Amino acid sequence: MAAAQDVTSLIARWKQGDKSALDQVLPLVYEELRRLARHYLAAERSNHTLQPTALVHEAYMRLTGQLQVDWQNRAQLLGIAAQMMRRILLTHAEARNAGKRQGQLVTIGRALDVFDRQEIDLLLLESALKKLGALDPEQEKLVELRFFGGLTIEETAEVMNSSPATVKRAWSLARAWLFRELTGAAPA
Repeated sequence: MAAAQDVTSLIARWKQGDKSALDQVLPLVYEELRRLARHYLAAERSNHTLQPTALVHEAYMRLTGQLQVDWQNRAQLLGIAAQMMRRILLTHAEARNAGKRQGQLVTIGRALDVFDRQEIDLLLLESALKKLGALDPEQEKLVELRFFGGLTIEETAEVMNSSPATVKRAWSLARAWLFRELTGAAPA
């Protein structure tokens, strides 16, 4: 995994004041960021005005403005990029809904891998995630990384500094809690 090591060393150089190092990071993570953006947008409506490239560029612009972050490695960078993309899409949904007063729908099957062909309001999902975060911030971060970030169990474990088995158990619990919160029913 040379790319991960390259990104980590470039991040270290950037932290030490080498401004050119940040410009070298983007080509190394660009395809992963596009994969995240495609994952997010796959759960959106088909006529969404944002394209993966625009979402990646907006998230990257916001990332470069994060001066308070103690950047550590590639996994952290991707985790924060996932948060940025989530916020961008939520802002977009809120602006769209301000005029329509109707939620943006995504399939729960895509969102939570719980069941197929039922739809939820993206803003309702955000509200549920905030409730989950009030109960357990780690669970909220986990859902953010898995659903919004499209990270695998292993990648999520790396970002959260945990074992894949722990992440898998926590993911099952978070999905069940969100299912109950969003539908008012207990999962089968």
